[in-house]
Amino acid sequence: MHSRRSRKSWSDLTHRQRTAVAMSAAVQVALAIAAWTDLVRRDPWQINGSKKMWAAIIAVNFIGPIAYFTRGRRDETSPHTA
Repeated sequence: MHSRRSRKSWSDLTHRQRTAVAMSAAVQVALAIAAWTDLVRRDPWQINGSKKMWAAIIAVNFIGPIAYFTRGRRDETSPHTA
């Protein structure tokens, strides 16, 4: 016998589960929008790596925006800071 994971549809979820899913999605979207906005506003020298790479990474669930905010931005305030 094959074990199949049954997927619940939205209507199968309880009110609490629906609220949790909606809240998680809202947080994920807000993080991504904040990260993409920050990325667009920064000069390329303020980013560790390419902007295209980080734009793609940000799209990965919660991990992408968190990685961008912790690893993608440089701390320097000037491109000439040594």
